[in-house]
Amino acid sequence: MAKYLVIVESPAKVKTIKKFLGANYEVAASNGHIRDLPKSTMGIDIENDYEPKYITIRGKGDKLAELRKQVKKADKVYLATDPDREGEAISWHLSKALKLDEKKTYRITFNEITKNAVKESLKSPREINMNLVDAQQARRVLDRMVGYSISPVLWEKVKRGLSAGRVQSVALRMICDREDEINAFIPEEYWTLDAALKVKGEKKPLMAKFYGDSKGKINVANKEQMDEIKEKVEKGSFKVKEIKTGERIKKAPLPFITSTLQQEASKLLNFSTQKTMRIAQQLYEGVDISGMGTIGVITYLRTDSTRISDEADAAARAYIEETYGSAYVPKEKQEKKKNSKIQDAHEAIRPTNIELTPARIKESLSRDQFRLYQLIWKRFAASRMENAKYETTSIKLDGGGYIFTVAASKVMFDGFMSVYTDEEDNEKDGGNVLAGKITKDTELTLSSLEEKQHFTQPPAHFTEAALVKALEEQGIGRPSTYAPTITTIIQRRYVAKENKNLYVTELGEAVNNIMKTAFSVIVDTSFTANLESLLDMVEEGNVKWKTVIRNFYPDLEVAVKNAENELEKVEIHDEETDVICDVCGRNMVIKYGPHGRFLACPGFPECRNTKPYYEKIGVKCPECGGEIVIKKTKKGRKYYGCENNPECQFMSWQKPSEIKCPECGKYMIEKGNKIVCSDEQCGYVIARQEAK
Repeated sequence: MAKYLVIVESPAKVKTIKKFLGANYEVAASNGHIRDLPKSTMGIDIENDYEPKYITIRGKGDKLAELRKQVKKADKVYLATDPDREGEAISWHLSKALKLDEKKTYRITFNEITKNAVKESLKSPREINMNLVDAQQARRVLDRMVGYSISPVLWEKVKRGLSAGRVQSVALRMICDREDEINAFIPEEYWTLDAALKVKGEKKPLMAKFYGDSKGKINVANKEQMDEIKEKVEKGSFKVKEIKTGERIKKAPLPFITSTLQQEASKLLNFSTQKTMRIAQQLYEGVDISGMGTIGVITYLRTDSTRISDEADAAARAYIEETYGSAYVPKEKQEKKKNSKIQDAHEAIRPTNIELTPARIKESLSRDQFRLYQLIWKRFAASRMENAKYETTSIKLDGGGYIFTVAASKVMFDGFMSVYTDEEDNEKDGGNVLAGKITKDTELTLSSLEEKQHFTQPPAHFTEAALVKALEEQGIGRPSTYAPTITTIIQRRYVAKENKNLYVTELGEAVNNIMKTAFSVIVDTSFTANLESLLDMVEEGNVKWKTVIRNFYPDLEVAVKNAENELEKVEIHDEETDVICDVCGRNMVIKYGPHGRFLACPGFPECRNTKPYYEKIGVKCPECGGEIVIKKTKKGRKYYGCENNPECQFMSWQKPSEIKCPECGKYMIEKGNKIVCSDEQCGYVIARQEAK
């Protein structure tokens, strides 16, 4: 009997796929990559046209020997690694490392691990796509060049084993830039006014919002202006000026792609990008479903295409018609306009079988698997359903010569919202359910006016979800890179994650400043996005991968040489302090570690005494008169606290100023080129130059 060998990446897939194939098939796993560039050197022969020097990954020798034995017994070898650039590259590396005979070696791919998909792939084997392999080689070589060229510069200048990366350094810069925006932001005061109106014959009041006057919108900036408006409104009467009714369509959402799945899982399930990808991988590779055995329940998880196969679309429509009725089946197929950045080889992320509802397989999944599967299933089902329809009512009221507005909406047809709703859909219209009963003759009486003081808010700190969205919008990275990029900058303590938000650490600031000074092109978002486009062109066969490298490396080499020379003046030496080592009596020095600065005895290794280092900023504590020092949270986020802690509990996220507020007497804080009162209600602002 003929013997066929199928090689996959993950051992988790072996059991699933083996079950689908007959006794003639053996299934083995490579456990990911078999070959890679060496860790000890850059591994790229610059003199020999940037040829990469691949070696067998340490610890993979036994796996390679085992695969060679299985290859010898096989009449045909099918390389069934993941259906993306990296998967294609792994297949190519396997063919080289195992010295596979081209005549009996075939490449197969499947977007889902189901019996039909796997068997269909065996019917249409192909050769290894070298354009995909070369695009991955180009990415790997570019990343290695950046990492191994720039990291030694950071090591030398910041005195520890730090590292830079082509995408991670751009992500770090984006977070640092956002932090600068937040620190420089000065809140502006504004006021809103709501009117509760009694409608004749109704118990519930009608809620109206202040808009402006006949000339247009009025932005109320202070209490004096608000009091003036309020006085006129209270003296006047309310009349209906205009009523408009209409219909609003809320479109069904598109099915998930990698980035949108990561964003929604973060917002709704509180999953990190890394956790989302790990659980999605489990659902893709196969879970043991009671009565069905081990099957993959979702399609491939690394994709930036919203395309759905005709078969899956037809199955979903049939299920929706049977379960919800024909009114819920859309007339046209929901599609997104093609984006030049999208690689359309894959489908969107969807359940492999719409009939496998979350409720049906809940007992077979872990809690987190169930929650993520339910999110994917509901989003896919909703994407195949009819749009939701709302009846809208918009009313303009005249109150004391000012315009107030009332807006209300009522669901006429829930459509996809019968399956999938988000926070926006769940917002209620408050008291404005009355709006549909209002006519131009309706008598309105003012019950009460509610004024509120507000302050404009700074840009929000990046969350993992928001950073993924920003990276995707700017064309930086690809589906497979978002999670590892964010994980890396958190693990290296360049960024701290607290309550979902990402904050730059002192270490992150130091690395970002060096990157901006010496390698401004590398951390330029447009440059990085352009490189991604070039990699896409390599994949399409329009650009040779070595051309991308030849154009990139010489400029990088010059930047590294300049940095080695010019950055010497900012090299951080061991700064002696007046803190005495309580073990040996020497003056302790400032050292840099993975968590930032600390005090160490210069007598190391004889004396190993260390202490936390707190830098004084030359400002007295407004509560106890002690020195204000720079501190860090456990996760590395910088703040300002009193040296007398824990006796004194003073702390501030912004740098305190030595100037006291002339209006209220409280301490002031530095924000960009301004100094602002720490009390938002006071709001006193002065330019730094004036303060001096």
